[in-house]
Amino acid sequence: MEGDAHIVEKDIYNMKPYFLGIDIGTQGARVVLVGADGVVVGSAGQVFELNGQSREEQSPEGWWEACLSSIRALMEQDRVRAAAGAIRAVAVTSTSGTVIPVDGNHRPLHDALMYSDKRSVLQGERCTDAALQYHNKGYTAFNSSSGLAKMVWFAETYPEKAARLHRWLHAADYITGRLSGVWGITDYTNAFKSGYDISDYCWPEWIFTHLPVRKEWLPGVLPSGAVIGTVRPELALQLGLPAGISVTTGITDGCASQVASGAINPGEWNTTIGTTMVIKGVTRNEVPDASGRIYSHRHPAGYWMPGGASNTGADWVTGEFGGELEVLNEAAFRLIPTGLVAWPLRQEGERFPFIAPQARGFAPEGLDRALRYTASMEGVAYIERYAYQLIEQLSGETVAAIYTAGGASNSDAWLTIRAAVLNRPIYKMQEVSGAMGAAILAASTSFYDSVITAVKQMVKTDKTVLPSRPLVGAYEQGYRDFVGVLRDKGFIKEEIYA
Repeated sequence: MEGDAHIVEKDIYNMKPYFLGIDIGTQGARVVLVGADGVVVGSAGQVFELNGQSREEQSPEGWWEACLSSIRALMEQDRVRAAAGAIRAVAVTSTSGTVIPVDGNHRPLHDALMYSDKRSVLQGERCTDAALQYHNKGYTAFNSSSGLAKMVWFAETYPEKAARLHRWLHAADYITGRLSGVWGITDYTNAFKSGYDISDYCWPEWIFTHLPVRKEWLPGVLPSGAVIGTVRPELALQLGLPAGISVTTGITDGCASQVASGAINPGEWNTTIGTTMVIKGVTRNEVPDASGRIYSHRHPAGYWMPGGASNTGADWVTGEFGGELEVLNEAAFRLIPTGLVAWPLRQEGERFPFIAPQARGFAPEGLDRALRYTASMEGVAYIERYAYQLIEQLSGETVAAIYTAGGASNSDAWLTIRAAVLNRPIYKMQEVSGAMGAAILAASTSFYDSVITAVKQMVKTDKTVLPSRPLVGAYEQGYRDFVGVLRDKGFIKEEIYA
């Protein structure tokens, strides 16, 4: 017997299957082991040091070592060891727009160029101009956070390294390759901001004819969650994993969180309110938006996954009210609806659901802390409603269900406000993380027949908050007042009330 790592003697297929999800984020690595029923068996992780340099470049080898150490720590947990023999598959999620140049042996020629690296601003503008002139479809709003802009910047900044370049990898692709030994394959979501046409399923010619990018540098593209190989036998033995674990294509972190949120069928949407507010959902058709507020990923089942990110979020909560939240949330229940109009935008400018670089937050003067806190929660809910009404206007499809995650979902008062402002139930989910989304993705084709079935079986609702009828009427007027102020300040031109 080769040791406990390869428990092939047992009929593991009589056991409940389990799935590994790996998330390599900007600030750390996290792995989870999840059962086919959505129960999290264990998790482990490692934090990365974050500084100015690491926001521009990070070591892929450092990611890999963090991934390995996290898996080892996970496998030391008693419940995980008991389930290890029934692990079926693994999938990886990581940041969108982060790319790595590798040589013919798949070794990095340079550290990973992070999505948050702003050195490729000018290259992003050139990519956008070329896309609009020669293709003008799909994703055309390239900027410094897009993979394609970073590829152009690298080729022009490091021509000697570019001469040895074999292929570009996205962050998730690198970890997937190290796990499986299968290279040169990515998925729809990662390829999207590198210029891949997810309507015609091809790398368009304008990339190679008008930019310093070679066709052979770019990977083949498959749906997220497609099985491409198995964990390398020597690696499985080293980590204490069973032989033959399937490895799937990866997914971007935002789309992984959307999968974990439960928003996977047409008409289902997720709002995550953390530092910013990110809204993602599923439509039957691509959502056109010439202004670039919304862009659409490709769903693993062929639908579309449009979304947008607002500069409005919950950053003001910890910045202004940290340490008082329990008291303030209790007070909010007594104060709603406030009848006030406030918008807690902390930075300059807004990008979704409207573009207004001149926008600034506002609130009535002289408010006590409880009133200001409550009115600010209402203001974020009004922005969320504007976003969903814009989505319905552009898509022609109905927003049927709204799931939620992020720090803001921990406030029952805020959930109550949002349900009334949106006049829809709000579903708060139990476990919404990139690693959880990756685990669901791993299950989607290795065990279930689709990601839709996997989500149905593995995603659990923590609570449902229904709209309060008295509040719905009051917030209808509050929303109209809020939109009127945005118009009067010149932040918007169109008023969406429907």
